Amino acid sequence: MAILKVRIGSLELSNPVIAASGTFGYGMEFAERLDLAAIGAFSTKGLSLKPRGGNPMPRICETPCGMINSIGLENVGVDAFEMDKLPAIRKSGAKVIANFFGETEEEYTELARRLDAMDGVHALEMNVSCPNVEKGGIEFGSDPAFLEKLTAGVKKVCGKPLIVKLSPNVADIKPFAKAVENGGGDAISAINTLKGMSVDVKTRRPRIKRVIGGLSGPAIKPVAVRMVYECARTVKIPVIGLGGIASLDDALEFLIAGATAVQVGTMNFVEPGICQRLAEELNAYCEKEKIADIASLIGSLITE
Repeated sequence: MAILKVRIGSLELSNPVIAASGTFGYGMEFAERLDLAAIGAFSTKGLSLKPRGGNPMPRICETPCGMINSIGLENVGVDAFEMDKLPAIRKSGAKVIANFFGETEEEYTELARRLDAMDGVHALEMNVSCPNVEKGGIEFGSDPAFLEKLTAGVKKVCGKPLIVKLSPNVADIKPFAKAVENGGGDAISAINTLKGMSVDVKTRRPRIKRVIGGLSGPAIKPVAVRMVYECARTVKIPVIGLGGIASLDDALEFLIAGATAVQVGTMNFVEPGICQRLAEELNAYCEKEKIADIASLIGSLITE
């Protein structure tokens, strides 16, 4: 069998396929559809210090080759995650990446400190596409200098690998990737959703209550591959690629462009077992192509 192991900081994954945050619940919702221990890892729904109810309905709609969501980061909160969700997850043998977010620097730091101490959480993924209430609503990930400062502050209380999930809604993603590296982050995940909207022409109303939401799915893959390529050429830390992966070839594109691992998001709604299937197909592909170690495929893009 081919060697599919990859490293994200100090965390070793059995293969580079990860289920993306916000599309995989808290993991156990998918336990009847796939073996959670057979995929590299899964990233939890974004966790906050206190429970959040999310945005009003409707908050999701289909679009050509994708979907728009404005869930509003609904989650059970860090206390309920630790008490009610984590015990069952530990028994599954899954590698767990805890996605988290805050409205202030202090909230980010406190969440990181608490999640870092939890047995059964193997890495943290910091969502910086959130408004900073102390800065008038500007997103944490929209200023490279502030992102570096936030990353450095969180990393001080976090011994486990810290992944920072970057927003694509910037003019140039490279300074943000560098800011994470300079701040001591262990890896980058790219990209989060693109801002989009959809209108019902019969009613002349937006299809989601908040009007503008996050576009995901195959429609955004070329943008995501480009940004992953740019990030991988800018930093030495691992880049986790996501955005529109629906097939083995899609995953291979990201790996060849420089991603160390990939996350699968929207397609979990279409095919709940897709992450395990892709991991198996990736192994078969490497054996067929006589690729002994997945490391030789990562960043192997030929541009000449």
